[in-house]
Amino acid sequence: MLHVDIPTLPEIKHLTQARGGICVSFYLPTSTLGQAADHDRLTLKNLGLEATRQLEEAGADKRQIWPISEQLEDLLEDDAFWQLQARSLAVFVTPESVRTFRLPNQLEETVQVADRFHLKPLLRAITFPHEAIVLALSVGHVRAVEVFAELPPHEVRVPGMPKDAMDAVGKATVGHRSPSGRIQGSEGEKVRLRQYARAVDHALRGLLAGRETPMILASTGPVDQIFRSVNTYPHLVAQQVVTSPDHLSDQELAEAARPLLDEIYADQMRGMMDLFETRKGQGRATTDIAQAARAATYGAIESLMIDIDEVIPGWVDETDGSIRFADHGDATSYGIVDEIAARAMAHGAKVLGVRKADLPDGAHLAAILRYAI
Repeated sequence: MLHVDIPTLPEIKHLTQARGGICVSFYLPTSTLGQAADHDRLTLKNLGLEATRQLEEAGADKRQIWPISEQLEDLLEDDAFWQLQARSLAVFVTPESVRTFRLPNQLEETVQVADRFHLKPLLRAITFPHEAIVLALSVGHVRAVEVFAELPPHEVRVPGMPKDAMDAVGKATVGHRSPSGRIQGSEGEKVRLRQYARAVDHALRGLLAGRETPMILASTGPVDQIFRSVNTYPHLVAQQVVTSPDHLSDQELAEAARPLLDEIYADQMRGMMDLFETRKGQGRATTDIAQAARAATYGAIESLMIDIDEVIPGWVDETDGSIRFADHGDATSYGIVDEIAARAMAHGAKVLGVRKADLPDGAHLAAILRYAI
Protein backbone atom coordinates (compact mmCIF):
# COMPACT_ATOMS: atom_id res chain seq x y z
CA MET A 1 0.00 0.00 0.00
CA LEU A 2 1.21 3.49 -0.85
CA HIS A 3 1.35 6.11 1.89
CA VAL A 4 1.38 9.45 0.11
CA ASP A 5 1.29 13.10 1.06
CA ILE A 6 1.34 14.89 -2.28
CA PRO A 7 2.13 18.61 -1.96
CA THR A 8 -0.49 21.14 -2.94
CA LEU A 9 0.31 23.95 -5.35
CA PRO A 10 0.37 26.51 -2.49
CA GLU A 11 2.88 24.30 -0.64
CA ILE A 12 5.12 24.16 -3.69
CA LYS A 13 4.88 27.92 -4.15
CA HIS A 14 5.86 28.34 -0.51
CA LEU A 15 8.95 26.22 -1.09
CA THR A 16 9.90 28.36 -4.10
CA GLN A 17 10.12 31.37 -1.81
CA ALA A 18 13.12 29.95 0.05
CA ARG A 19 16.08 32.11 -0.92
CA GLY A 20 19.51 32.57 0.61
CA GLY A 21 21.23 30.43 3.20
CA ILE A 22 21.52 26.69 2.65
CA CYS A 23 18.74 24.65 1.03
CA VAL A 24 19.29 20.93 0.45
CA SER A 25 16.88 18.91 -1.72
CA PHE A 26 16.88 15.10 -1.64
CA TYR A 27 14.93 12.75 -3.92
CA LEU A 28 15.12 8.99 -3.71
CA PRO A 29 13.06 6.01 -4.85
CA THR A 30 11.52 4.10 -1.94
CA SER A 31 9.72 0.84 -1.40
CA THR A 32 6.28 0.19 0.04
CA LEU A 33 7.69 -2.93 1.73
CA GLY A 34 8.65 -2.28 5.34
CA GLN A 35 11.55 -4.71 5.16
CA ALA A 36 13.21 -2.46 2.54
CA ALA A 37 13.31 0.49 4.94
CA ASP A 38 16.98 -0.05 5.87
CA HIS A 39 18.00 0.16 2.22
CA ASP A 40 16.03 3.40 1.75
CA ARG A 41 17.55 4.89 4.89
CA LEU A 42 21.05 4.02 3.71
CA THR A 43 20.34 5.73 0.39
CA LEU A 44 19.30 8.93 2.15
CA LYS A 45 22.27 8.72 4.52
CA ASN A 46 24.67 8.50 1.57
CA LEU A 47 22.96 11.42 -0.14
CA GLY A 48 23.35 13.36 3.10
CA LEU A 49 27.09 12.65 3.10
CA GLU A 50 27.30 13.94 -0.47
CA ALA A 51 25.46 17.12 0.54
CA THR A 52 27.92 17.65 3.41
CA ARG A 53 30.86 17.16 1.04
CA GLN A 54 29.50 19.77 -1.37
CA LEU A 55 28.90 22.25 1.45
CA GLU A 56 32.39 21.79 2.85
CA GLU A 57 33.96 22.25 -0.60
CA ALA A 58 31.96 25.46 -1.02
CA GLY A 59 33.31 26.75 2.31
CA ALA A 60 29.96 26.75 4.12
CA ASP A 61 29.97 27.63 7.82
CA LYS A 62 30.09 24.44 9.91
CA ARG A 63 27.51 26.00 12.24
CA GLN A 64 25.11 25.83 9.28
CA ILE A 65 26.12 22.32 8.18
CA TRP A 66 25.73 20.66 11.59
CA PRO A 67 22.00 21.52 12.03
CA ILE A 68 21.27 20.04 8.60
CA SER A 69 23.11 16.82 9.49
CA GLU A 70 21.29 16.62 12.83
CA GLN A 71 17.84 17.04 11.27
CA LEU A 72 18.64 14.42 8.68
CA GLU A 73 19.85 12.04 11.39
CA ASP A 74 16.61 12.56 13.34
CA LEU A 75 14.64 11.59 10.22
CA LEU A 76 16.80 8.52 9.66
CA GLU A 77 16.08 7.37 13.24
CA ASP A 78 12.29 7.66 12.86
CA ASP A 79 11.29 3.98 12.53
CA ALA A 80 7.58 4.68 12.11
CA PHE A 81 8.22 7.10 9.25
CA TRP A 82 10.28 4.60 7.26
CA GLN A 83 7.73 1.81 7.62
CA LEU A 84 5.13 3.85 5.69
CA GLN A 85 6.44 4.86 2.28
CA ALA A 86 5.32 5.29 -1.31
CA ARG A 87 7.34 5.07 -4.55
CA SER A 88 9.56 8.10 -3.94
CA LEU A 89 10.53 10.42 -1.12
CA ALA A 90 11.34 14.13 -1.33
CA VAL A 91 13.14 15.78 1.60
CA PHE A 92 13.85 19.51 1.87
CA VAL A 93 16.22 20.63 4.60
CA THR A 94 17.55 23.97 5.85
CA PRO A 95 19.41 24.59 9.11
CA GLU A 96 16.03 25.51 10.63
CA SER A 97 13.54 23.08 9.07
CA VAL A 98 12.87 19.79 7.32
CA ARG A 99 9.91 18.96 5.06
CA THR A 100 9.09 15.55 3.57
CA PHE A 101 6.68 14.40 0.87
CA ARG A 102 5.97 10.77 0.00
CA LEU A 103 5.17 10.59 -3.69
CA PRO A 104 3.33 8.02 -5.87
CA ASN A 105 5.56 8.44 -8.93
CA GLN A 106 9.04 6.95 -9.40
CA LEU A 107 11.79 9.60 -9.23
CA GLU A 108 15.52 9.37 -9.78
CA GLU A 109 17.94 9.47 -6.86
CA THR A 110 19.52 12.92 -6.51
CA VAL A 111 20.75 15.56 -4.07
CA GLN A 112 20.91 19.26 -4.89
CA VAL A 113 22.60 21.85 -2.68
CA ALA A 114 21.99 25.55 -3.35
CA ASP A 115 20.54 28.72 -1.89
CA ARG A 116 17.06 27.56 -2.98
CA PHE A 117 15.23 24.25 -3.26
CA HIS A 118 15.28 22.01 -6.35
CA LEU A 119 11.58 21.49 -7.08
CA LYS A 120 11.24 20.24 -10.65
CA PRO A 121 10.76 16.56 -9.70
CA LEU A 122 8.09 17.54 -7.20
CA LEU A 123 6.03 19.12 -9.97
CA ARG A 124 5.45 15.72 -11.56
CA ALA A 125 3.34 14.73 -8.57
CA ILE A 126 0.84 17.52 -9.23
CA THR A 127 1.01 17.42 -13.04
CA PHE A 128 -0.51 13.99 -13.52
CA PRO A 129 -4.01 13.54 -12.01
CA HIS A 130 -3.29 10.68 -9.62
CA GLU A 131 -6.73 10.98 -8.06
CA ALA A 132 -10.31 11.61 -9.04
CA ILE A 133 -13.79 11.81 -7.61
CA VAL A 134 -16.13 9.31 -9.24
CA LEU A 135 -19.76 10.38 -9.00
CA ALA A 136 -21.83 7.20 -9.29
CA LEU A 137 -25.25 8.52 -10.23
CA SER A 138 -28.50 6.79 -11.07
CA VAL A 139 -32.17 7.31 -10.34
CA GLY A 140 -32.02 4.83 -7.50
CA HIS A 141 -28.72 5.73 -5.86
CA VAL A 142 -25.89 8.28 -5.70
CA ARG A 143 -22.46 8.17 -4.07
CA ALA A 144 -19.10 9.89 -4.40
CA VAL A 145 -16.02 7.66 -4.45
CA GLU A 146 -12.48 9.01 -4.13
CA VAL A 147 -10.06 7.13 -6.41
CA PHE A 148 -6.27 7.15 -6.20
CA ALA A 149 -3.58 5.76 -8.50
CA GLU A 150 -2.66 2.93 -6.14
CA LEU A 151 -4.49 3.39 -2.83
CA PRO A 152 -7.81 1.62 -2.22
CA PRO A 153 -10.81 3.77 -3.19
CA HIS A 154 -13.27 4.86 -0.55
CA GLU A 155 -16.72 6.35 -0.49
CA VAL A 156 -16.91 9.95 0.68
CA ARG A 157 -19.78 10.86 2.97
CA VAL A 158 -21.27 14.08 1.59
CA PRO A 159 -23.51 16.09 3.95
CA GLY A 160 -26.85 16.92 2.39
CA MET A 161 -26.52 14.37 -0.42
CA PRO A 162 -29.93 12.85 -1.31
CA LYS A 163 -30.18 9.07 -1.15
CA ASP A 164 -31.81 8.86 -4.58
CA ALA A 165 -34.02 10.80 -6.97
CA MET A 166 -37.19 10.14 -4.98
CA ASP A 167 -35.57 11.43 -1.80
CA ALA A 168 -34.46 14.58 -3.62
CA VAL A 169 -37.92 15.45 -4.94
CA GLY A 170 -39.93 14.12 -1.99
CA LYS A 171 -42.05 11.83 -4.15
CA ALA A 172 -42.64 8.11 -4.37
CA THR A 173 -41.59 8.16 -8.02
CA VAL A 174 -39.93 10.67 -10.33
CA GLY A 175 -42.89 10.26 -12.68
CA HIS A 176 -45.37 11.36 -9.99
CA ARG A 177 -48.22 13.50 -11.35
CA SER A 178 -48.71 16.87 -9.70
CA PRO A 179 -52.21 17.94 -8.47
CA SER A 180 -52.39 20.55 -11.20
CA GLY A 181 -51.48 18.02 -13.85
CA ARG A 182 -48.71 20.26 -15.18
CA ILE A 183 -45.86 17.82 -14.42
CA GLN A 184 -46.47 14.31 -15.66
CA GLY A 185 -45.24 11.63 -18.02
CA SER A 186 -41.80 11.87 -19.64
CA GLU A 187 -41.78 15.65 -19.31
CA GLY A 188 -42.51 15.40 -15.60
CA GLU A 189 -39.78 12.79 -15.18
CA LYS A 190 -37.18 15.12 -16.73
CA VAL A 191 -38.26 17.95 -14.45
CA ARG A 192 -37.92 15.73 -11.37
CA LEU A 193 -34.54 14.39 -12.52
CA ARG A 194 -33.31 17.92 -13.03
CA GLN A 195 -34.36 18.75 -9.47
CA TYR A 196 -32.46 15.66 -8.32
CA ALA A 197 -29.36 16.64 -10.30
CA ARG A 198 -29.39 20.14 -8.84
CA ALA A 199 -29.66 18.69 -5.32
CA VAL A 200 -26.64 16.44 -5.98
CA ASP A 201 -24.65 19.32 -7.45
CA HIS A 202 -25.48 21.54 -4.46
CA ALA A 203 -24.42 18.85 -1.97
CA LEU A 204 -21.09 18.35 -3.77
CA ARG A 205 -20.09 22.01 -3.55
CA GLY A 206 -18.82 21.71 0.00
CA LEU A 207 -16.69 18.68 -0.89
CA LEU A 208 -15.24 20.17 -4.08
CA ALA A 209 -14.82 23.82 -3.11
CA GLY A 210 -11.33 25.04 -4.00
CA ARG A 211 -10.27 21.71 -5.53
CA GLU A 212 -9.10 20.94 -9.05
CA THR A 213 -9.54 17.17 -8.75
CA PRO A 214 -11.06 15.65 -11.89
CA MET A 215 -14.60 14.43 -11.35
CA ILE A 216 -15.64 11.43 -13.44
CA LEU A 217 -19.32 10.63 -13.91
CA ALA A 218 -20.42 6.99 -13.79
CA SER A 219 -23.96 7.00 -15.14
CA THR A 220 -26.23 6.33 -18.10
CA GLY A 221 -28.82 8.42 -19.91
CA PRO A 222 -30.87 10.39 -19.35
CA VAL A 223 -29.44 11.04 -15.86
CA ASP A 224 -25.90 11.72 -17.14
CA GLN A 225 -26.96 14.37 -19.68
CA ILE A 226 -29.28 16.03 -17.18
CA PHE A 227 -26.58 16.20 -14.50
CA ARG A 228 -24.09 17.70 -16.95
CA SER A 229 -26.63 20.37 -17.86
CA VAL A 230 -26.84 21.63 -14.25
CA ASN A 231 -23.33 20.82 -12.96
CA THR A 232 -21.37 23.78 -11.59
CA TYR A 233 -18.03 22.05 -10.90
CA PRO A 234 -15.58 23.16 -13.62
CA HIS A 235 -13.47 19.98 -13.45
CA LEU A 236 -16.16 17.49 -14.47
CA VAL A 237 -14.39 15.70 -17.33
CA ALA A 238 -15.90 14.75 -20.67
CA GLN A 239 -14.82 11.11 -20.31
CA GLN A 240 -17.17 9.01 -18.23
CA VAL A 241 -17.88 5.46 -17.08
CA VAL A 242 -20.86 4.59 -19.26
CA THR A 243 -22.64 1.99 -17.20
CA SER A 244 -25.18 1.78 -14.42
CA PRO A 245 -23.13 2.08 -11.23
CA ASP A 246 -25.71 0.61 -8.85
CA HIS A 247 -24.16 -2.84 -8.67
CA LEU A 248 -20.50 -1.81 -8.98
CA SER A 249 -18.30 -1.86 -5.90
CA ASP A 250 -16.02 1.05 -5.08
CA GLN A 251 -13.09 -1.04 -6.36
CA GLU A 252 -14.85 -1.76 -9.66
CA LEU A 253 -15.61 1.93 -10.11
CA ALA A 254 -11.94 2.73 -9.46
CA GLU A 255 -10.76 0.15 -12.01
CA ALA A 256 -13.10 1.66 -14.61
CA ALA A 257 -11.96 5.21 -13.80
CA ARG A 258 -8.18 4.76 -13.80
CA PRO A 259 -7.82 4.34 -17.58
CA LEU A 260 -9.80 7.56 -17.94
CA LEU A 261 -7.20 9.33 -15.77
CA ASP A 262 -4.57 8.25 -18.31
CA GLU A 263 -6.76 9.64 -21.10
CA ILE A 264 -7.16 12.93 -19.23
CA TYR A 265 -3.38 13.31 -18.96
CA ALA A 266 -2.86 12.38 -22.63
CA ASP A 267 -5.52 14.89 -23.70
CA GLN A 268 -3.91 17.56 -21.53
CA MET A 269 -0.52 16.97 -23.15
CA ARG A 270 -1.98 16.97 -26.68
CA GLY A 271 -3.78 20.22 -25.95
CA MET A 272 -0.61 21.83 -24.62
CA MET A 273 1.43 20.73 -27.64
CA ASP A 274 -1.24 21.92 -30.10
CA LEU A 275 -1.31 25.30 -28.37
CA PHE A 276 2.49 25.43 -28.34
CA GLU A 277 2.65 24.90 -32.11
CA THR A 278 -0.03 27.55 -32.70
CA ARG A 279 1.70 30.12 -30.49
CA LYS A 280 5.10 29.26 -31.98
CA GLY A 281 3.81 30.46 -35.35
CA GLN A 282 2.78 33.71 -33.65
CA GLY A 283 6.17 34.25 -31.99
CA ARG A 284 4.65 33.42 -28.59
CA ALA A 285 6.34 30.11 -27.76
CA THR A 286 9.91 29.00 -27.21
CA THR A 287 12.14 26.10 -26.23
CA ASP A 288 15.15 28.37 -25.78
CA ILE A 289 16.28 28.42 -22.14
CA ALA A 290 17.70 31.97 -22.30
CA GLN A 291 14.50 33.38 -23.81
CA ALA A 292 12.35 31.45 -21.32
CA ALA A 293 14.42 32.79 -18.41
CA ARG A 294 13.83 36.39 -19.52
CA ALA A 295 10.13 35.70 -20.10
CA ALA A 296 9.74 34.13 -16.64
CA THR A 297 11.50 37.09 -15.00
CA TYR A 298 9.16 39.58 -16.67
CA GLY A 299 6.01 37.52 -16.07
CA ALA A 300 5.50 36.74 -19.75
CA ILE A 301 5.02 32.95 -19.44
CA GLU A 302 1.45 31.67 -19.58
CA SER A 303 2.21 27.92 -19.50
CA LEU A 304 5.45 26.00 -19.07
CA MET A 305 6.41 22.35 -19.54
CA ILE A 306 9.74 21.27 -18.08
CA ASP A 307 11.85 18.11 -18.08
CA ILE A 308 11.83 16.96 -14.46
CA ASP A 309 14.90 14.72 -14.71
CA GLU A 310 17.81 16.71 -16.10
CA VAL A 311 19.52 19.47 -14.08
CA ILE A 312 21.24 22.31 -15.91
CA PRO A 313 23.40 24.13 -13.33
CA GLY A 314 23.96 27.86 -13.44
CA TRP A 315 22.45 31.17 -12.42
CA VAL A 316 19.58 33.42 -13.55
CA ASP A 317 19.96 37.16 -13.02
CA GLU A 318 17.36 38.52 -10.60
CA THR A 319 16.83 41.72 -12.62
CA ASP A 320 16.84 40.92 -16.33
CA GLY A 321 16.70 37.10 -16.40
CA SER A 322 20.00 36.67 -18.22
CA ILE A 323 21.61 33.29 -17.59
CA ARG A 324 25.09 31.95 -16.93
CA PHE A 325 25.81 28.24 -17.21
CA ALA A 326 28.03 26.49 -14.67
CA ASP A 327 30.63 23.94 -15.73
CA HIS A 328 29.22 21.49 -13.20
CA GLY A 329 26.68 21.42 -10.39
CA ASP A 330 27.78 22.22 -6.85
CA ALA A 331 26.64 24.13 -3.79
CA THR A 332 27.36 27.49 -5.43
CA SER A 333 24.93 27.05 -8.36
CA TYR A 334 21.37 25.81 -8.83
CA GLY A 335 19.16 24.40 -11.57
CA ILE A 336 18.40 27.04 -14.18
CA VAL A 337 15.20 25.40 -15.45
CA ASP A 338 14.05 24.92 -11.85
CA GLU A 339 14.47 28.65 -11.26
CA ILE A 340 12.59 29.47 -14.47
CA ALA A 341 9.69 27.32 -13.24
CA ALA A 342 9.68 29.06 -9.85
CA ARG A 343 9.56 32.52 -11.43
CA ALA A 344 6.83 31.45 -13.85
CA MET A 345 4.68 30.11 -10.98
CA ALA A 346 5.22 33.31 -9.02
CA HIS A 347 3.57 35.18 -11.91
CA GLY A 348 0.63 32.78 -12.13
CA ALA A 349 1.83 30.52 -14.95
CA LYS A 350 0.66 26.93 -15.24
CA VAL A 351 3.73 24.69 -14.86
CA LEU A 352 3.79 21.01 -15.81
CA GLY A 353 6.56 18.60 -14.87
CA VAL A 354 6.94 16.10 -17.73
CA ARG A 355 9.43 13.64 -19.18
CA LYS A 356 11.77 14.68 -22.00
CA ALA A 357 9.83 12.51 -24.45
CA ASP A 358 6.81 14.78 -23.92
CA LEU A 359 8.74 17.89 -24.98
CA PRO A 360 9.24 19.03 -28.59
CA ASP A 361 12.52 18.02 -30.26
CA GLY A 362 14.13 16.79 -27.05
CA ALA A 363 14.09 20.27 -25.49
CA HIS A 364 14.63 20.98 -21.79
CA LEU A 365 11.46 23.07 -21.62
CA ALA A 366 8.62 24.47 -23.70
CA ALA A 367 7.16 27.86 -22.80
CA ILE A 368 3.90 29.37 -24.09
CA LEU A 369 4.04 33.14 -23.74
CA ARG A 370 1.39 35.70 -22.92
CA TYR A 371 2.86 38.03 -25.54
CA ALA A 372 5.77 38.04 -27.94
CA ILE A 373 9.13 39.18 -26.53
